[in-house]
Amino acid sequence: MTSQTLKVALAASVALNLFAIAAGATLLVTRAQVERRVEAQHRPPRTSSPMLLIGQLDPAVRDRVRATLRASALAGRPDFEEARQKRREAVRIASSDTFDSERVASLLAQSREAELRGRARLEADAVAVLDTLETADRKALSEILTRRGRVVARGDNEKKGPPSTNG
Repeated sequence: MTSQTLKVALAASVALNLFAIAAGATLLVTRAQVERRVEAQHRPPRTSSPMLLIGQLDPAVRDRVRATLRASALAGRPDFEEARQKRREAVRIASSDTFDSERVASLLAQSREAELRGRARLEADAVAVLDTLETADRKALSEILTRRGRVVARGDNEKKGPPSTNG
């Protein structure tokens, strides 16, 4: 083979390798995008916020639902505050020079228990509210039971609401 032929073969080889690398990278990126789309299709849709749903109810029903869920959120607030406080303390101990794994594990367990208490209260009260509604209203508000949405109702003029129940 002549040097000219070797140069052409080398250039073709480099071009082919670059094409293969680009194709592989494209395949990986596209595959990740497809997996995200498939996962998104399997999740229930987020139609709208519970506050918008509650706002569409008859005024008498809306006020009762808001008041009940607000009272529930206020009653559950100490549990969520305890959960956050225990978790902050666990993080503080875990990042300190005197790490105590048993204490950190205990604090995290206490945090989970407090959060579960608060969540159970919110969910039980939400179910009780749903039980008092007519079928159409209950179907529309059933979304408040999703873990991605809030289960609390607060007035439009309130700056700080009860803790989020996002899961």
